[in-house]
Amino acid sequence: MISATNLGKRFGAKRIFDRLELRLGRGDFLLVTGPNGSGKTTLLRVLAGLDAPSKGELSLPDRALIGYLGHEPLVYRELTPLENLRLFASLYAIDGGEQRIRILLERFGLWRMRDERVSGFSRGMRQRLGLCRVVLHAPELLILDEPFNALDAAGASLLDLTLAEFAAGSAIVVATHDPERVEALATERVAFG
Repeated sequence: MISATNLGKRFGAKRIFDRLELRLGRGDFLLVTGPNGSGKTTLLRVLAGLDAPSKGELSLPDRALIGYLGHEPLVYRELTPLENLRLFASLYAIDGGEQRIRILLERFGLWRMRDERVSGFSRGMRQRLGLCRVVLHAPELLILDEPFNALDAAGASLLDLTLAEFAAGSAIVVATHDPERVEALATERVAFG
């Protein structure tokens, strides 16, 4: 799934990380911790194929097999949850997309609001929709940057359940300020700063 050898990333003279070695396959869970500005997001962007490493070798699955959630949920605010997920389902050519969309919207407590514009949603509701977007195509590699951000207790519990379900069949990378929440799932760790 992910194979990284002597991986490094620099911005000008600033070294973000260096000589990183990683091997992640199905069932592996990488927990990334560290203070703000330490390099967690940069590492996740490199592992998602969104940024190139400055050095080393990196092997990743096809982009269509990766689900990435950054600090923003990356959903269209002028669309409804239903329209957002239909759009992403068509991009991924998901068989049975309508059924999968309904299951996810119900699971994440958004079914009642399926026809409302996302622009009126709270940050936590947009985060829930972003999580629906990320898992919609059942990715083999799930990369989540501070996924518990803005979620209420019920939303965080739903994410816990989702991570536990994906942990067996996918590789997962999570950066979080709350490592205790996912510590039991972690098989690998990278700590910054």
